[in-house]
Amino acid sequence: QVQLVESGGGLVQAGDSLRLSCAASGLIFSRNGMGWFRQAPGKEREFVASISASGTSRNYADSVKGRFTISRDNFKNTVFLQMNSLKPEDTAVYYCSARSNFQDWGSPEPSAYNYWGQGTQVTVSS
Repeated sequence: QVQLVESGGGLVQAGDSLRLSCAASGLIFSRNGMGWFRQAPGKEREFVASISASGTSRNYADSVKGRFTISRDNFKNTVFLQMNSLKPEDTAVYYCSARSNFQDWGSPEPSAYNYWGQGTQVTVSS
């Protein structure tokens, strides 16, 4: 059974930083592309960042480029999202996602991911 468990969310002020973590189990983690998405109240889920299985290919939404960094530790089966210079518009529930085994590239499309975590709330006050 695949499980993705996010942690690290919270309430911060604009300009602060947060680091989200997503611990994965039930996958051949080193062979899965991974992604982070977010959903604000009343809005659709949107792409934030993705990373290939090896970690060598990373992609970001324009809205977070230069502020957020996605990374992974294939020994610890964990993917991270370092968020710097946070803005109130970054407020959302953040979801970790995984592709199927051996789909080792990332994607900005939610439909490309087979597994999702329960989400972690990030709230940025102005």
